[in-house]
Amino acid sequence: MIQVRAESPGRGGEASLLGAVAPVRRAAETLRWSRFLPATAAEGPGVRAAVWLQGCAVHCPACFNPQLWADRGGVVTDARAIAEDWVVGAAAAGAEGVTLLGGEPFDQAGAAASVARVFREGGLGVMTFTGYPLDRLTAWAGAGRDDVAALLEATDLLCDGPYLRDLPDRGRPWVGSRNQGIRALTDRYADEVHRIAAEGGADRLEVRISRDGTVAVNGWATDAALAALLDDLGPRADSPAQIAAGAHERTRAEAAR
Repeated sequence: MIQVRAESPGRGGEASLLGAVAPVRRAAETLRWSRFLPATAAEGPGVRAAVWLQGCAVHCPACFNPQLWADRGGVVTDARAIAEDWVVGAAAAGAEGVTLLGGEPFDQAGAAASVARVFREGGLGVMTFTGYPLDRLTAWAGAGRDDVAALLEATDLLCDGPYLRDLPDRGRPWVGSRNQGIRALTDRYADEVHRIAAEGGADRLEVRISRDGTVAVNGWATDAALAALLDDLGPRADSPAQIAAGAHERTRAEAAR
């Protein structure tokens, strides 16, 4: 039984049907993911690792990462083995926890739960983003979805609910719309959630520019703010057009061999 220790609950959006259909059960042994960062200060409290999973069935309009909707692409690996590698990298980078996002972690609930448990075993906290509302997740877990129950049980901090662009939230960190909840499911981040409920908070956005000019972005921003920020930096390397162009170039190179 999930107990919420502290929360900044969502407001509005009750009529939305996004996230209303239970995710398909998938194999718990393998994880399809797109990106891993050993340390970031933009994806939850403190410095933490972040894992972007590949695949999302919720499909919120104006999603920040629509390139992660497809349940193909990315990298497919053994969930526990890759998590053990990630824990080593996160610890070396000084992270105190990990954030699972994407994509949609509950669309790979069993595999994501395996990853979360490995981080927990390493003494790190777990934050999970989801487009599914918590009441639906708990209902599905209670109806026999042990994979959904396992990921809820392995999560310390949950941001839940679909992004609704008509309800923008400018007063809390991490979430994009007012309907989304920020909930401490254990005591680990309860004080932080109490503070947010009382005082609010600001988002952070990180932009990384590699030596070859690749631009990588994480955190939260509106499309307009992001476009203005990146106007002189070139296109995002993880945009659908750039991914497709890279795949085309790889195919041409292979054909020339």
